[in-house]
Parts: sequence; C-alpha cells; structure tokens
Amino acid sequence: MPHSDNKNTSLAILFEALYLLNLLLLPGIAFLILAWFYLKYKDHSSSLVRSHLQQTFFTSLIGGTLIVLVIALLFIFGGFSNSYIWMWIILYFTLAHSTLVVFGALGLAKAMSSQSWRYPVIDLPLPKDN
Repeated sequence: MPHSDNKNTSLAILFEALYLLNLLLLPGIAFLILAWFYLKYKDHSSSLVRSHLQQTFFTSLIGGTLIVLVIALLFIFGGFSNSYIWMWIILYFTLAHSTLVVFGALGLAKAMSSQSWRYPVIDLPLPKDN
C-alpha cells in the first residue's frame, strides 16, 4: 500500500472517529472539528477521503437535526408533564441515537479497511473519482 493510501485511510479513520466522538463523548466540540475538516478537505483528490468526510459531516447534520426536531415537536405537542410523551422521547432518542452509533461503527470498520461507506438511512450519494 503506497504512502498516500495510508494517509487517505488515516484521514477516513479520523473522520469516522470524530463522528463517533460527536455522538458519544464530545457532542458539539467533535462536530466543530469535523466541520473544520470538512471545509479543509471537501475537495480532496481521494474519493475515500471525500466519501467518509461527506458521509460523517452530513449525517451528523441531518441526524442531529432530526433528533432535536422530533424531540422538540414531541414536547411542543405533548407538554413537559405528560409521562407518555417522556416515554416516547426516551424511546425515540434511544433508537435514533443507537442507530447512528451502530452506523458510525460500521463506517469506522469500512474506513479501517480502506473502503468507501454510505450511511443507509441518510443515503447520500458517494463522491465520484476525479
């Protein structure tokens, strides 16, 4: 494996690790770092790097927006004091969040094997080779 492939694989692994860090340990901070990398590497020559960067960045944006939006709507229409709404919020958050974590782990495995990965729920197209 040439040196450039090692660097490309390392970048793909870094992006997937930041995605998981955003979900599990450093929400917001890891996303800002991922956003900085997106601005820096969005036009990278390697389709592997672009694939993992685009998938993690946009899945973080869309997934985070959906989690916050659905929970906010449940609170708005159900109120804070309704115990059934709290049950639905906990169930929804647990299901949505754990699904995103599992997809992130699969993306990390794909990055470690130098393969492109597309998150199935968000379904963004993979970048074309230059």
